[in-house]
Amino acid sequence: MTFQHHHKRATCRLCDSKKLECVVHLTPTPVANALVTPADKDKVQPVYPLDVYRCDECGHLQLLDIVDPAVLFSHYVYVSSTSPVMVNFLKDQCAAIIRRLGLKKGDLVIEIGSNDGTMLRFFKTAGMRVLGIDPAANIAPQPDDVETITDFFNAGLGKRIREQYGPAKAVCAYNVCAHVDNLQGVIDGVRELLAPDGQFVLEVGYLLDVYRKTLFDTIYHEHVDFHHVEPLRRFFAKNDLALVHVECADIQGGALVGYVGKAGAQPEKSVDAFIALEREAGLDKAITFRHYSEKISRRKDELMALLEGLKAKGKTIAAFGATAKATTLMYHFDLDQSLIDYIVDDNPIKQGLLTPGRHIPIFAPEILYEKKPDYVLMLAWNFAESIIAKHRHYAGMNSRFIVPLPDLMLVGAGD
Repeated sequence: MTFQHHHKRATCRLCDSKKLECVVHLTPTPVANALVTPADKDKVQPVYPLDVYRCDECGHLQLLDIVDPAVLFSHYVYVSSTSPVMVNFLKDQCAAIIRRLGLKKGDLVIEIGSNDGTMLRFFKTAGMRVLGIDPAANIAPQPDDVETITDFFNAGLGKRIREQYGPAKAVCAYNVCAHVDNLQGVIDGVRELLAPDGQFVLEVGYLLDVYRKTLFDTIYHEHVDFHHVEPLRRFFAKNDLALVHVECADIQGGALVGYVGKAGAQPEKSVDAFIALEREAGLDKAITFRHYSEKISRRKDELMALLEGLKAKGKTIAAFGATAKATTLMYHFDLDQSLIDYIVDDNPIKQGLLTPGRHIPIFAPEILYEKKPDYVLMLAWNFAESIIAKHRHYAGMNSRFIVPLPDLMLVGAGD
């Protein structure tokens, strides 16, 4: 079948092997952030295959059905600064990078996928020179705030930046490397940019958490890779780089932060320790992921039984978070307006629009206090704690929240 703005790759993104096996099949979805206006509510949006393949050579998990990056990222609706949890996380990560790399005032820090400049502002405040690269012009900060190049990053751009700005002591890519089909081109550009003692710092969703916590809704077309340490170590080594340190981060359901230096840099014990944990969990075996679909089906049965039971009793259900992951969850669990009356979201860019495909209306959170739904389903479950704390009493003591993942949970105003 032919899809517009789509192609299917035939090789592993990390090692180029053609030995690829489909291990997880999810319901096809529209582009996860393709919100529509009410005027377009009757238009049918294309859906794309959402299948996860495992490389038999290096063990990497990935999507092979690729949607044109210009469609996905040129006009972006995710903005880092709308989440206080994310802002604090990036602030802490900035401090950790400065401390670990011994950055000094005047050192150059470059961020690939810099979004609205949230992270780079912290480096700028600490006295570093900063430069962002991001293809989404609609969310880029003003030049006098955080200088940003509006483009996709690759080796050619990396070379031009080094010629103009000099070598970088730190190149950061937070929540980026899972989004890039041509990851090789990005790494070629990073090599161009790094100073001899510089390091590449990446943060990605961690496959071990995706597997253990059944976070299947982190699988959508913007995320073409699902990373763990062992394949990454091989990938960097073949590119004359060394993965020297890894650590977990408690963000977005579970993330992996890695520090990568030039070839010859001495790896720390954390790298081997993480690989041992991954093997213990079975991430090095295809059968582990063949059983993953069974875990997803159990989560669906649990949530659908709850929601259908509440609707049968005449209860009203709103949802919180018109997130990209919500598209995967709603399609695979078959959630539509027969179960969810409307969705609220803190991001003003999304308010007044409709969700991809299902076309459920999105409002500002204030509507919860007006309509007082019986339950609020937390589609943005990864920020559930902070959202519930903020809106715990939207209906007084009758406020109730449903958290679908990692485990189904009901939270009341008094809990």
